[in-house]
Amino acid sequence: MIRREFLRLLTVSGALAALPAEEAEALADGVRRGAPADFARMNGHLWQVYQLARSKKSVHPVVRDQLTRLTEALAQNRCGTRPLLTAAADLFQLAGEVAFDADRYSDAVSSYALAASLSKDAGAYDLWACALVRHAYVEMAEHRYTQAAEMLGAAEALAARGDDALSTRYWVASVRAEAHAGLGDLDACERALDRAEEVQGLGGDGGNGGWLRFDGSRLAEERGTRYVRLGRLDLAESTLKKALDQGPLASGQSFRRRGTVLAGLAAVGAKRGDPEQVVAYGSQAVELARTSASGYVARRLRDLYDEFGTLRRDRRVAELGAEIVALSTPSREG
Repeated sequence: MIRREFLRLLTVSGALAALPAEEAEALADGVRRGAPADFARMNGHLWQVYQLARSKKSVHPVVRDQLTRLTEALAQNRCGTRPLLTAAADLFQLAGEVAFDADRYSDAVSSYALAASLSKDAGAYDLWACALVRHAYVEMAEHRYTQAAEMLGAAEALAARGDDALSTRYWVASVRAEAHAGLGDLDACERALDRAEEVQGLGGDGGNGGWLRFDGSRLAEERGTRYVRLGRLDLAESTLKKALDQGPLASGQSFRRRGTVLAGLAAVGAKRGDPEQVVAYGSQAVELARTSASGYVARRLRDLYDEFGTLRRDRRVAELGAEIVALSTPSREG
């Protein structure tokens, strides 16, 4: 359904963007269904629901319905087209997030690509940059770090043309650090992380609570994850343990984030050849993956499984491996 709306909205938005300004003005008295401000408010509400939802896929039906209404509004409303395009770009980023968490990579890429196209038509540089950042996450999930780095370079250039009061450029830097870590470049990773830390200068007000939520609160867990990939195990362990005691991770508000950190700590144990650490943290991560039905956590656990090596001879690790394999997650597309 999301892919169908993707194709419909692509057709409609492309046609509207091509209309001469005077023709659009002449059609302003046509049928109107839904004001841009109403869609923007609804989008903001949906992002909050998505953040709070234990199972991200539960948000899919309402996102689909909102896409249908927004498509109808674009088809019938020739006045205020740019705000509607912005709202559509926002909503397709959320649709992409839902698809990405469910391991539906093709749907996620399609949604992010349309979000980028709509953002371009609307002249919304920060929104455009964020669509590229989210697309880069898909590339990194498939270990295509060079392609992700190229996409993030483009996102950095767009963010430089955006609003200085927003944290977009710092989020780009944080994600670039992950791409550099995947490429094994510690120095570039550290520089990008240091750049991301500069978000603190915005006083925690650089996001909008929706398509841009980066405020630096996740930097500890993100830095720890980068260190795991780079093999800096002592740094990774101390950083990730500290992250577990902070904010939503400590209070249990974010199962996906906590599950990811636990999988990272289990990966540290796997790289050290420590079955006790693997089982202690990995079992908790598996339980959170089951509870949240998060494909994102399941992917982290599959990466952990690939690290087991000779540890599979340990009965407890073998049992954990069987649980990881048995996780009920949707099959990937594309």
